[in-house]
Amino acid sequence: MSQIGDPDPEPRFYSLTRRASPIIAHVVCVAFTVFIAVLSRPGTSWFSWHPLLMSLAFSLFMTEAVLLFSPRGSLFQWSTHKTKGRVHWLLQVICVSCAVLGLMAIYYNKHLIGKPHFTSGHGRLGLLTVLAVLVQSLAAMPLIYTSLAKGWSLARLKRYHAASGLVSYLLGCVSLLLGLCSAWFTASVSSFTWYLAALCPALCAVAIMSQVTRAYVAKKRLQS
Repeated sequence: MSQIGDPDPEPRFYSLTRRASPIIAHVVCVAFTVFIAVLSRPGTSWFSWHPLLMSLAFSLFMTEAVLLFSPRGSLFQWSTHKTKGRVHWLLQVICVSCAVLGLMAIYYNKHLIGKPHFTSGHGRLGLLTVLAVLVQSLAAMPLIYTSLAKGWSLARLKRYHAASGLVSYLLGCVSLLLGLCSAWFTASVSSFTWYLAALCPALCAVAIMSQVTRAYVAKKRLQS
C-alpha cells in the first residue's frame, strides 16, 4: 500500500548518514586537532605554534561554530537561535584570533631563518583564508547588532553570510590539506597516518557542506 502524503520518502541509508555526519564531524575535528597538537609539540620552536593554532582555528573552532546550527548535532540543541548566534560569533572570534596568531608564528619563524614568505601554494592560500575569515566575521556584525543593517534585508544578509562562510570554511579545509603535504608533516608520519589525517578535513567539509546546503534548500522549498 502506498503512503499517502509522502510521495518521495527519504532513503533510509541517506537519512542515517545525514544524522550521523554532524556527530562524526564533532569527533573528527577534535581528534585531528589533538593529533596535530601532539605532533607539533608547541613551545619547542616558533614553527610549532603554527600547525597547532591553524588546526585550532579551522579544524576545531570554525567547525564547531557551524555545527551549532545543525538541527541534530548542535551542542546547544535546546538554546534559542539568538544564543546560538552569539556563541557562533564568539567561536569565530576565537577562530580568527588563532588564525592570525598562527600566521604571525610562521611569518616570524621564516624571518628568523631567512626564508621568503608566501612562496608556496599552502602559504598563499593560507594567507587568503585568514583574510577571508577575518572579513567574513566583521561582515557578520549586522546580524548580531541589527541596527547596523540599515537598508539591508536580514534574510538576504543571512544568505550571503552562509554562502561566504561556506566558501571560507572550504578554503580552511583545503589549507589544512595542503599543510599536510608539507615536508614537516610528511616526514613526521607514515603513509597510512597521512591518509587518515587527510580524511579528517575532507569528512568535516562534506558534513558542513551538507548542513549548509540542506538548510537553505529547505528554506527555498518553504518559500516556494
